[in-house]
Amino acid sequence: MKPKRIRYQLFLPEELSHRLESLAAKPGASKSSILTDALTAWLNRQAASELENRFSQRLDRMSMALGRIERDGHVLLESLALFVRYELMVQAPLAEADDAARAVGRDRFNAFVARVGEALASGQRTLGPSKTDGGAR
Repeated sequence: MKPKRIRYQLFLPEELSHRLESLAAKPGASKSSILTDALTAWLNRQAASELENRFSQRLDRMSMALGRIERDGHVLLESLALFVRYELMVQAPLAEADDAARAVGRDRFNAFVARVGEALASGQRTLGPSKTDGGAR
C-alpha cells in the first residue's frame, strides 16, 4: 500500500526550476522525491534550531554556574591548604606524654566537626549568603 500523497502546485524562480529539472533528469530521480527530501531536510533543521534556541540560554546559565562552582571549589581548597600549612608550621607538636593537651585537642576537633555538620544540615554558611537568610547577616 502506497503512502497517501497530497498534490501541491508550486511557483519557483526560473533558475531554481532549471536546477530542479536537471536533477530530476537523472536516472532514478523525480521532482517529487527531490522536493520531498529537500523539504524534509529543511523542516528537520528548523526543528533542531528551535530546540537549540529553546535550551541554549538555559545551558549557558548552567555552564556559567558550574564554572563559578568550580572556581569557588579551587579557592576553598587553596585556602584550606594554605591554612593547614600555616598551622603545621606555627604550632609546636604535642609531647607524647601530654594527655591533657591531647584530650583538649580531641574535644576541639570533635566540636569543629559537629559545627561543620550543623552548618551543612541547616544551610548556614560562614562565608557568603546562606540558603535561609538570602544573604542578610
